[in-house]
Amino acid sequence: MTESYPMTIPGYESLKAELKQLTSKDRPAVINAISTAREHGDLKENAEYHAAKEQQGFIEGRIQELNAKLALANVIDITKLSGEKIVFGASVSFVDVDTDEESNYQLVGVDEADLKINKISISSPIARALVGKSVGDTLVIPIPKGKIEIEILEVKFIV
Repeated sequence: MTESYPMTIPGYESLKAELKQLTSKDRPAVINAISTAREHGDLKENAEYHAAKEQQGFIEGRIQELNAKLALANVIDITKLSGEKIVFGASVSFVDVDTDEESNYQLVGVDEADLKINKISISSPIARALVGKSVGDTLVIPIPKGKIEIEILEVKFIV
């Protein structure tokens, strides 16, 4: 059974844009760099050639990875979701019971996660603990520094 990759529409579009950049700009540029480096002679001691070949390997690997993820993508339109329970794509507000500090996170795909903009991966321990819970639920979540007890304040489905 193959693994599917849940992602939002913006996350899917972002991966498609990266793939397009790699195939239409980066790949041709590195092929040109290899060709130019070959013209400099002895390949055994040609640092430019070896660097370009290494870059080519990285680009080709990333292209394969992106093609696989896009082929197996389970694109979820968050605007069509609703309800009281926390699921993929939900924006969740909660309060730390001990410190009264409020936090807000959106549960997104692995490739979309970015703590700077409050997006956490659906596979993270916090997201896994939140899935299936509702407003008013109190739960203990394991974090790197130990555990926190939170109360869920709000569940929204916005992009």
